Amino acid sequence: MEFRDEDLSHYAAHGTPPLPTPVRELRVSHAGASIWCGVYGEGAPVLLLHGAFNQAADWSRQIAALTAAGYGAIAIDNRGRGRSTLGAEPLSYALEAEEVLAVMDALELPAAAIVGWSDGAIIGLTLAMRHPQRVGRVFAFGTVMHLDGLKPLDMDDPVLGRMFNRVKLDHARFSPEAERFDEIAQAVDRMTQAQPTYDDAALAAIRVPVAIVTGESDEFITREHTEHLVRVIPGARSIVLSGGTHFALLQRPEEFNEAMLAYLREAV
Repeated sequence: MEFRDEDLSHYAAHGTPPLPTPVRELRVSHAGASIWCGVYGEGAPVLLLHGAFNQAADWSRQIAALTAAGYGAIAIDNRGRGRSTLGAEPLSYALEAEEVLAVMDALELPAAAIVGWSDGAIIGLTLAMRHPQRVGRVFAFGTVMHLDGLKPLDMDDPVLGRMFNRVKLDHARFSPEAERFDEIAQAVDRMTQAQPTYDDAALAAIRVPVAIVTGESDEFITREHTEHLVRVIPGARSIVLSGGTHFALLQRPEEFNEAMLAYLREAV
């Protein structure tokens, strides 16, 4: 039976399943922060980049699917999230893209495919623009590349409430800087209110294979913006997850994983 958690009640109560024991675990120092990374499996590398307030642990069901399919999953906690420290630098997608490169360098990875969720998808596309030789392809789920693509946020939505409650619990559980939660949340909020602001010329310069993936009922991003990205990024593929929202990887992981693996297999 397929696992479903449409209202995130299971996620709110239990989080995601525990991560498996990594093949390799490391910390990389970058711009004043300690960046945590776990490597799972030993196949073709796939970087997993999480959303704004989330963490690598939220990818546990995707890690299981990737390793079962023969891939090497590499989950990174962005600075201030999960097991990584915040540092003193103002947050930006450019900075977070560079820290992903630092992890790749530490792992001696010349290139990798990227599966990004929300802010992680922005980081993946930023890498595709700035360092295309390091990116095999990007599965960009729930991404916005300019602030004008955002919907007004309904903070009374109970699904969002459950998400943020779980984020706070997991921060206390995993973070080496548990006492800095409010500071980290404010830093992330400042970044997401000011960025990203990529113009069409930057997007049109992408030469890496890209899938723009959206949940049919995404709470954050307009359908018009998603369709615009598909038109502007050369060769971009549109994938719509039927019935999914911005949290489809948590709500309907089997469907998300099926789409993810199908796209990754096209590289073979």
